[in-house]
Amino acid sequence: MDKTLKKYLPERAVTPCLQLIQKTGVHLKITNHRVTRHGDYRRLPNGLHQITINATLNPYRFLITLIHEIAHLVAFEKYGRRIKPHGLEWKRTFQYLMLPFIRPEIFPSKLLPILAKHFKNPKASSDTDAHLSLALKQFDIGHADKTYIFQLPLGSIFRIYNGKLFKKGNKRVKRYECVEIDTGKLYLFQPNAEVELITD
Repeated sequence: MDKTLKKYLPERAVTPCLQLIQKTGVHLKITNHRVTRHGDYRRLPNGLHQITINATLNPYRFLITLIHEIAHLVAFEKYGRRIKPHGLEWKRTFQYLMLPFIRPEIFPSKLLPILAKHFKNPKASSDTDAHLSLALKQFDIGHADKTYIFQLPLGSIFRIYNGKLFKKGNKRVKRYECVEIDTGKLYLFQPNAEVELITD
């Protein structure tokens, strides 16, 4: 497990993460890339706990996702299974478990203030915090080749991961209104959604 974690985590995070995995008794499964999620936690029918995390995540997102999912297990064990998955109990647990990792030996210094702000009130997904998500994407392999909705001119046509085409509309508070070309349906997109520009 130690060798496996070294492939995916920042070096100084390996030992404390290994200790946390051993303490909680969770089974960590590293899986192929899934577009819709970075990781998940589930209690198996035999009572054991399993966390799956995408192998394609950069080390900093992998660490945040791992602690996010372990926080689900710890919160359910402490407060019972009737709590909301991303409710107050989970948020407090996530903050508590993540705090020892938010240090310059683990994260690059430019990420630390963004992480500190995020963990004042952590979201259900790091992707819904556009500021943190974009900061983390800078450490992805090939990040310079990626295009995000916020970069596109108004009225641009773009394609998303499943091949569907959309036209970019106005910004509504935090997200962009975009119309699906085939159906005319309106969808809201996070500014940090990765897209392929077709025409501007």
